[in-house]
Amino acid sequence: MNKKLLSVAVAAAIAAPAAALADAVLYGKAHVSMDYFKIGDGFKGWTMSKGKRGKGNSRGSRIGVKGSEELTGGLKGIYQIELGVPLANESDYHLADGDKDDPLNSGRRSGIKMRNSYVGLESKWGTLLFGRHDTPFKLSTGKLEMFNDTMADYEGTLHFHDVRADNTVAYMSPHWKGFSFAAAAVPGAASTVYGTRNDKSDGMEGYSVAAIYGNGPWHVSAAYEVLGSELGGDSDLPTTGAEDFKKIRVGLGMVDFHGFTLTGLYENWKNGDTDAKFVKDKEMDLWQVQTGYRFGNSMIKGMYGEAEPDTPGNTSEPKAKSWAVGLDHKFSKRTKVYALYTKYDWEDKTSATDDWEGFSLGVIHNF
Repeated sequence: MNKKLLSVAVAAAIAAPAAALADAVLYGKAHVSMDYFKIGDGFKGWTMSKGKRGKGNSRGSRIGVKGSEELTGGLKGIYQIELGVPLANESDYHLADGDKDDPLNSGRRSGIKMRNSYVGLESKWGTLLFGRHDTPFKLSTGKLEMFNDTMADYEGTLHFHDVRADNTVAYMSPHWKGFSFAAAAVPGAASTVYGTRNDKSDGMEGYSVAAIYGNGPWHVSAAYEVLGSELGGDSDLPTTGAEDFKKIRVGLGMVDFHGFTLTGLYENWKNGDTDAKFVKDKEMDLWQVQTGYRFGNSMIKGMYGEAEPDTPGNTSEPKAKSWAVGLDHKFSKRTKVYALYTKYDWEDKTSATDDWEGFSLGVIHNF
């Protein structure tokens, strides 16, 4: 064979896979923190990224690949596969030695986990996704959370209830002058939202809708979500007297307006509780305000919030309070360091182990 032709053939063979992957993007987030906790009458000491004994939410380290392909008729095929990859042990004792089952932690593991992963279609009429994804309820206030994936995250402190559903059919509208809409249905698919077996499920057991307005610094959102009782327990792990877990969330914010940020969130539950989640007739009111001021590459910020349960016939239920202060500094668009202090106080002083406070130093790099 002609040497020139051979060279062209080899080059083409090498270039073909690269061309096929031209629209694929590798991305991720690396986030580790050094934390000090004082937890009621229990643990006191240092951990990394929350650790087994710490509080707050996962640090959210991840790696993923996403891409698209142009189709006919203005359609685009899209996909994403994203894995949670903790860079330090966040929930058990065994990450460093293969992340084997932890009998002292109900067999849970802290290693690689699935995050938002889906396949779908996109057009000028909106986006349709099939797979694992955050519900519209969760997405509605994502831009308003200033302590996300830290010790002071609103999930890990006041227990605002976000769901990343294993099985989701979701639609997200395009933006019309700042307005957008999202809706999702959740088939039971033989599992609950907490990962237990569910033989009772026989259809679409949950749904979530959200309306969002975002224009410049202004953000307003309203969301409603129903998790059917079948998503809370099954024939092996029944949830006694469970009914549909219903939630309302409203968000309002002014984000980076001449350096100032002020956001507020309100959430109400019916038939839900912070621990058991599905509890008949129990209600919960949660609210939080967050504020910050950006100067140069730094931002000082703070938050305060409360969670108050309401069970029929119980007039003396204690409420929870949480506050935090923090300082962020960006070295670049992709690399940030932060320091924060947070405190969580449960009014029921007969249960002192529920109170906790902590200090955190973290580094985040996005790629």
